[in-house]
Amino acid sequence: MSGSNSMRLDPEGTQPIGGGPGIPAKVMEPRPLTGISRRFGDLRVRPKLMVLHNSFFLILTCAVYFTVIHFVEVRMEQAKARELTLIFNSFSYLTPESGEQELRPYDLKTGTADDFGLTDEGRAWMARYPGRIWQHQPTSQHIYKTIAGTNRYYRLTLPLDFYSGMVASVAVGAFAVLGVIYILAVLVLELVIMPRYVYQPLRLLLEADRATREGDREAEIIDESFIPGDEIGQILLSHNVTVRELRKHEDDLERAKRNLEAQDRLVSLGLLSASVAHEMNTPLAVLHGSIEKLIETVDDGPAQARLARMVRVTSRLRRISESLLDFARQRRQEMGPVELRPAVDEAWQLVAIDEKAGAVQFTNAIGEGAAVVGNADRLNQVFVNLLRNALNAVPDCGGVIRAACRPHHIDGGPAFSITVDDNGPGIPAEILPDIFEAFVSTRLDSWGTGLGLTVAEGIVHQHGGTITASNCTSGGARLEVCLPAAPGDGEQRESAKQ
Repeated sequence: MSGSNSMRLDPEGTQPIGGGPGIPAKVMEPRPLTGISRRFGDLRVRPKLMVLHNSFFLILTCAVYFTVIHFVEVRMEQAKARELTLIFNSFSYLTPESGEQELRPYDLKTGTADDFGLTDEGRAWMARYPGRIWQHQPTSQHIYKTIAGTNRYYRLTLPLDFYSGMVASVAVGAFAVLGVIYILAVLVLELVIMPRYVYQPLRLLLEADRATREGDREAEIIDESFIPGDEIGQILLSHNVTVRELRKHEDDLERAKRNLEAQDRLVSLGLLSASVAHEMNTPLAVLHGSIEKLIETVDDGPAQARLARMVRVTSRLRRISESLLDFARQRRQEMGPVELRPAVDEAWQLVAIDEKAGAVQFTNAIGEGAAVVGNADRLNQVFVNLLRNALNAVPDCGGVIRAACRPHHIDGGPAFSITVDDNGPGIPAEILPDIFEAFVSTRLDSWGTGLGLTVAEGIVHQHGGTITASNCTSGGARLEVCLPAAPGDGEQRESAKQ
């Protein structure tokens, strides 16, 4: 049965196993196995079916045999009676003048009483009734008569052995033919029909069940080309459906466990980053204030320049600390128009804290006025993740990152597609299908946590959008986010095309 098999497992429309039209429902009720039925039910399927079909064929053969033999015996008795009547009539009218030729096939002989070994009883009877037929016993094979006034006797042999031999021959022939048919039927049933339509499906079910217990997913589903369309096939299809549902639930549970672990690690990272920021703020504030005091008291020009650089460095460290706190802080859930170009610029400013950003060419090609509906803080987190992944991917020298925007549609409504392209090595083919799974990049080192794209995907889906990853034809990776456009008069969409 191929994939086009139309048999469906409909509990309401499925006929009970073994059921059929005209079979009373009471007969089909399940009954417990006890006594002999229990011992017979404990047999393996093959010997059980062998007992059943051998018993059936044996009963059928005996019924046919005795029916045929009885019919032949009746017919032979009728034929024998007719022929004996004709023989007796012809023999009774036999005279020397009538001729003996027509009775020659029955071994007609003439002779004296001594030649035939007749008893005294027979001689006296035929002497008393000349011309009549004498038979020593009703089952005797020979009949005799004599002609009045002569010592001439006639003896005729009746064809009794012919009819009894004919019945015996028919019995032997019927027994041989029925025996051959019986053996052939059993062989065809045991070697062709039962192995293909009963033993094979049962073996496939047992092997698939064993594979399910051992966790062998490649062998636990039965190929539908081997599944028949009968009740056994319904059991096999039910096995496939059950196993698929079971595996689906297992996969869902495993994904839920992984997501739970990812969320736990994300919470830990957020708490850690907040702790680091708090620990940095106090010494940075003291250091920054001390430097400002020194600037007010020192008049030396070169010293003033060095102190100014120190102020800029401490200011940068404070901005980093504030960014960490803002990133770890609970986000507001208010939704409203969010302009894309400023949001991407703000995200790049956060990412540009990395020293590598100074050697990278970043281009924000998003037009002025393009806006989407969302939460500014959460979308900022998405763009930070996308730009940070691009920054990690590009080479240290000659790296290029470009953000662009174009009009799009989501479920028939207006939207914007924001793309972030880089000139890095691209996404490996084996990782691309699962790029948004937590920790799939295995990049749990100083370059990232492996959670950024997973978090970004969740935020984008909460905003009713989509996020995809691909490789550019010219090289490098492309991450594309589609978000519903903010209500407007169309000028925003025109500006996004610029």
